[in-house]
Amino acid sequence: MRVVGDNVEEQGVYPIEKARQMAENAELDLVLITEKADPPVCKIIDYKKFLYDQKKKQKEIAQKAQKTVVKEIRFGPNTDDHDYEFKRKHAETFLKEGAKVKAFVFFKGRSIVFKDKGEILLLRLATDLEDLAKVESMPKLEGKRMIMMLAPRAQKK
Repeated sequence: MRVVGDNVEEQGVYPIEKARQMAENAELDLVLITEKADPPVCKIIDYKKFLYDQKKKQKEIAQKAQKTVVKEIRFGPNTDDHDYEFKRKHAETFLKEGAKVKAFVFFKGRSIVFKDKGEILLLRLATDLEDLAKVESMPKLEGKRMIMMLAPRAQKK
């Protein structure tokens, strides 16, 4: 068994018992790194500290990762101009905060015959917000909803 480690003076090939004795003398753990090598490789380390460092690195990576938030805005096919402006302003604030916006027109009952009105409404929203957002997916009908996704544009520094 090949023995390696930061605090091992005589790195080399030893019998298993000798490797265990070396780890015990250093008050550390003998960890099998790869058994497919010839001879198998073991490392003398403090295993608890190794696990702690690994968790710490994972936590750092998770903190640096961006979390995407999706906010929803719901319209009806016959939404008035005032209601549209009110919801457009909400969409603007969501996009400025860095959240994605899922805008959808909900068709209730027989209002499904106004599919074209719903699409026009969503396209109007996309054109009004084109300086703040880019369209991730064009309006498409899914069941009783017509959905469009907007993502914030990268801020110019």
